[in-house]
Amino acid sequence: MLFGKQEDRPVLDKNNIPVHIAAIMDGNGRWAQKRGLPRTAGHSAGSEAFQRAAEYLQSLGVKYFTVYAFSTENWKRPEEEVQAIMGLLDRYLRKAIREMAEKNIRLHFFGDLEPLSDNMKKLIAETNEISRGTTGMQVNVCLNYGGRDEIVRAVRSLARDCARDGMPPEAITEELFSSRLYSANIPDPDLTIRPGGELRLSNFLLWQNAYSEFYFTDTLWPDMDEAELDKAIAAYQGRKRRFGGI
Repeated sequence: MLFGKQEDRPVLDKNNIPVHIAAIMDGNGRWAQKRGLPRTAGHSAGSEAFQRAAEYLQSLGVKYFTVYAFSTENWKRPEEEVQAIMGLLDRYLRKAIREMAEKNIRLHFFGDLEPLSDNMKKLIAETNEISRGTTGMQVNVCLNYGGRDEIVRAVRSLARDCARDGMPPEAITEELFSSRLYSANIPDPDLTIRPGGELRLSNFLLWQNAYSEFYFTDTLWPDMDEAELDKAIAAYQGRKRRFGGI
């Protein structure tokens, strides 16, 4: 389903679509406050925007879409808001279980899932099982995730190997380190989108974003429609990626 103002949309080069797009879904609370609504209404609108974005990006040929859903720091928010976010995730997972095979979308989760409820873990296990039979775009949901926490966990994993197997520190390569991250075997983001007017990473994919192209916009996440996503991709297509070379 198309959405967004057609006259505002740039023409994309269909031969230069990013393989992996990441997004920080920021601005849900402010979107709601601007409309005199509770912050929970903003998270609901943000969840709908996420689902629309995933379907649209898959239609463009994007292979991986990674979103920042809930950070390790978000537990500090009011209990009502945390529970609302978890409730939205519960509903999304139940919908995904019904529709994943039909839409040919795979779901994968980055983050420490241990603190989640048993019910949430069960739903995640079900989506993982369904994902084994689908071949389309992979949607990575960063849940109870923090970039620094991810790096520390990878370091601990390698340290245990060094202590147990006598592996010398010199044997640790970038590739070996990457294999211990949540994103193992997944290409790094080509494009990372930060809506909401903030100009920071907020502890999101710190290792993986080393050579990502960044797109910042004042648009709040619930308003990230097809036209806004096209602008982000067009900005990416207008850049020359050199990866440190000339």
